[in-house]
Amino acid sequence: MELTNVDMKRCTLFRLSGRIDGSVAPELGSQLRAATDAGRYKIVVNMKGVTYASSACLRELIGAWKTCRRWNRGDLRLAELSPNVDKVLDLTGLKSQLMVYSTEAEAVGSF
Repeated sequence: MELTNVDMKRCTLFRLSGRIDGSVAPELGSQLRAATDAGRYKIVVNMKGVTYASSACLRELIGAWKTCRRWNRGDLRLAELSPNVDKVLDLTGLKSQLMVYSTEAEAVGSF
């Protein structure tokens, strides 16, 4: 997994690529928690380059999403889903819960 994050004016942008399975999902979770611990509750996760997302990845995303939305502070939004991740989110029913955008610019602009 490759992860980069950028603090923007409106939100924090995470760009993910590669496989996100149980061995690297805790790293994703710690990066997301670091952002929320710093008071950054508006998060966009670009998953364009993600080839595989395990249940551990989904658990970390849901945990960050709940933290962001607690007390109406912000939100976690997904952008540019790869076909594999899109299918996983659709099968689990998370696609209807999380806000998904087709481009990174739309997701960042939604805040």
